[in-house]
Amino acid sequence: MLVLEYKVKAKPRQYQAIREAIRTTQFIRNKCLIYWMDTCKETKIDRFALNKYSTELRNEYKFVKDLNSMAVQSSAERAWSAISRFYENCLKKVPGKKAKNAVLGSPQEERFFKTGYPRFQHDNRSVEYKTSGWKLHKTKRRITFSDKKGIGELKLLGKWDIHTFFVKSIKRVRLLRRADGYYCQFSIDVDNSNQLEPTGKQIGLDVGLEYFYSDSNGNHVENPRFLRQSQKSIKRSQRRIYKHQKGSNKRHKSRKIYARKHLKVTRQRTEFAKKIALTLVQSNDLVAYEDLIVKNMVKNHCLAKSINDVAWRLFRQWLEYFSYKYGRQAIAVKPHYTSQSCSTCGIKVKKSLSVRTHICKCGCKLQRDTNAAINILEKARGGHPQSNARGVATSTLLGESLVEQVATVNRESPRL
Repeated sequence: MLVLEYKVKAKPRQYQAIREAIRTTQFIRNKCLIYWMDTCKETKIDRFALNKYSTELRNEYKFVKDLNSMAVQSSAERAWSAISRFYENCLKKVPGKKAKNAVLGSPQEERFFKTGYPRFQHDNRSVEYKTSGWKLHKTKRRITFSDKKGIGELKLLGKWDIHTFFVKSIKRVRLLRRADGYYCQFSIDVDNSNQLEPTGKQIGLDVGLEYFYSDSNGNHVENPRFLRQSQKSIKRSQRRIYKHQKGSNKRHKSRKIYARKHLKVTRQRTEFAKKIALTLVQSNDLVAYEDLIVKNMVKNHCLAKSINDVAWRLFRQWLEYFSYKYGRQAIAVKPHYTSQSCSTCGIKVKKSLSVRTHICKCGCKLQRDTNAAINILEKARGGHPQSNARGVATSTLLGESLVEQVATVNRESPRL
């Protein structure tokens, strides 16, 4: 699956029609959620039942009927996505807070009522069409939406070449609102994989706050700290919002300036993570990295901002995506004792976070993160029990009661 994104140029009335379609999508999603909550337990509610209910909404509300029928179904599928995710968390016994106003049976059921309970949406920013309700122009630089919302013909701005794909391969078209304007995304059903020649190289990565990552070869990549660099400008723009009266045009403009500054930081993080991940995957056959639980690490209020700013989870997602695309192997390794253990003799050398040099009795003297990266690579080579191999036909998971051979090209990470 490939996603191409264009910026949309239109008239003010067309932007208003897009906003109306987005609000309708949010209304359908919330109504389906209420329908699921109010239905008794004996009645089975699944994706097909919500699609049927969305048809009833079309007959009841005119503004819902004005939206394309497949876009209405897509809105109901969003509600089912949240509901099914909640069921999965219950089966996996994910710990967390219990939902408010929940009616439970026995006290034993309360232990399995976990996080992820669907919430009502109030900030929806997109509307999604399937294979109907839109039509591409012959030049494929314009798109026309034919439902009764009044969106009409939109001009597409971008450098992507959608001419090389068949129209039938476009499975979804999404109109998205961001701080700097409106965008149109095309979800294309194509095989995006590309096998590369083996390089014979393997690398281990240890991410951190001092450096973005340190590898097993002793190289370091500086932490860009995009939020810290823009923090002064962001705070200044935030203060300007409260100087204007609520509901005024000046306050609205100040909010848009503030949102664009945050959007710039998000794009900088994404481009940086994408660039680094692509370079690592193309130059190495195996990339071993830490299997970090970031949501637990940000509970430390002293380091939460720095951890969120470095965006380890985003980097891991792009690393796994490119490893699958180019047929490489990416392995997630548990980070336990990788910084304490000596990469030469294996003896544990206890040290605090302030100690940045690893010194062992065997004579090994390395930078702390480099020593950890070497240990991560050795664990990946030895078949770590929690390894996650992607981009290969068969992956072997060792350390269990049985040695399991898994034939897959896309093994999902247990942490993502």
